[in-house]
Amino acid sequence: MMSAKRLCLSAILLLAAAMPAYAHVGGGTTSSFTAGFMHPLSGLDHMTVMIAVGLWAALKGGKAIWAWPAAFVGVMLAGGTLGMLHMPLPFVEPAILASVVALGLLVALAVDLPISAGAAIIGLFALFHGHAHGTEVPENAGGLEYMAGFAIATAFLHAIGIAACIGLGIRFRGLARAAGAACAAVGAGLAFGVL
Repeated sequence: MMSAKRLCLSAILLLAAAMPAYAHVGGGTTSSFTAGFMHPLSGLDHMTVMIAVGLWAALKGGKAIWAWPAAFVGVMLAGGTLGMLHMPLPFVEPAILASVVALGLLVALAVDLPISAGAAIIGLFALFHGHAHGTEVPENAGGLEYMAGFAIATAFLHAIGIAACIGLGIRFRGLARAAGAACAAVGAGLAFGVL
């Protein structure tokens, strides 16, 4: 049983380490469900944030397990719509990088906030992630298939974080927190151009 937990965590970490951070504007075609689904899997910034949301939700427990991922996906879709409508949003890339560090630290420190406060923080970051996705949809594409793809992939990554944290159990809570610290380190590495 324990080896399966370690194998799952190792697979998540290897998957995260294998993906380059080239996830935004100009990163490929964005007019299909498959492109949308693959997008959150195409960069360290996306993958670490999505998994961190799941880890933090599982550390909090209770309603946060579904409310925080739902807040991220819902606000991300709203941000995607704003991006598709070419409504400007300042500091998108810096906010995305800040989200990697901040959410990683929230997990690493096991910050225990009320569900509404956690949802607000997650939603704020999700707005920027969604806007980045939405601005990538070409003028001649409707974008709904692409948005559905990135929403499902995002929920999948949240579920990986939740499953990893719950699967490790309370005795190994420190591993989930260590994964949060790794997320924050990835964010710092991306911000300073090291990764």
